[in-house]
Amino acid sequence: MSETYITHKTISDYADAKINLKQEEVKKYREQVNRLRDNLKTYIDENTNYDLVKMLGAGSVAKGTALKTLNDMDVAVYIKSGEHTVSESGLLTWLQERLQDAYKGKNISPEQITINHHCVTISFKGTGLDVDVSPVICDDCTSDYGYLIKKTTGERVLTNIPLHLKFIRTRKARQPHHYRQVIRLLKWWVRNLKKNDDNFRFKSFLIELLCAHLADNGQVMNDYVQAMEAFFIYIIKSQLQERIYFTDNYRASDLPAKSSAVIEIFDPVNSQNNIVASYTDADRIAIVEAAQDALDAINEARFATTQERAVNCWRRIFGPTFNI
Repeated sequence: MSETYITHKTISDYADAKINLKQEEVKKYREQVNRLRDNLKTYIDENTNYDLVKMLGAGSVAKGTALKTLNDMDVAVYIKSGEHTVSESGLLTWLQERLQDAYKGKNISPEQITINHHCVTISFKGTGLDVDVSPVICDDCTSDYGYLIKKTTGERVLTNIPLHLKFIRTRKARQPHHYRQVIRLLKWWVRNLKKNDDNFRFKSFLIELLCAHLADNGQVMNDYVQAMEAFFIYIIKSQLQERIYFTDNYRASDLPAKSSAVIEIFDPVNSQNNIVASYTDADRIAIVEAAQDALDAINEARFATTQERAVNCWRRIFGPTFNI
């Protein structure tokens, strides 16, 4: 029986060697972000267009789910309107210009600071790190709630960075180490899929919320083979047609009526934000088919008669770097 070939320890050792971001790298990247914070704070404090309220780390590093292949970090810049407010539709351009000014003469060219969907990205050539700086408009600056502004539509999207971090840390506290490790393993699986298909859609936030949903419903994560298997089984059985939401920060009655969205999975800090509202039925089917292939690989590995065969099965999930 090949369960002796690929075990929880096998997967754990592989994660430590190939998947997990090392602490020394985390320290280096955080120092880069701290320098960014200092540069931006100095500049914004000297201007009246907007007032800087605070800057918070966000994304996978702050959540503890970053991969070894990390090439970007997220920073949320909470700002409030000043005396000479620019329009919200022009906010990203304003922030890009402020960052370009803040880094003038500091070995960062204007071409390294670009606008993306709802953030401005700074590409640091020295570390190879991209830092995504997202402006968050806070109307009530006494709370941690604020609005991201979408570049394409100018639409406001309510968010709360500290509550997002608390959401994942609460579940991590219930299953120390294992909960976030399973998320990292599944992110690596999706990374492998995207390397082979640029059109495959499965955002990291979706992985986090599916894992949270499973954990909240009793799934134990201390065996990585079983936890990943349970994740794939859930996707296959539900076909991603179950409405998923969390009541950490709102009531179920706060959710909107059923919409035409193919998948409905709601942001745990914003009951009105279906994080996959733009996914098509083709996207949903592709995810289900990928989960079925991964589950088949696990089952084949379990009954493989040789170590080589078992390893090859798991390479369908993790890619060619997987080995014992």
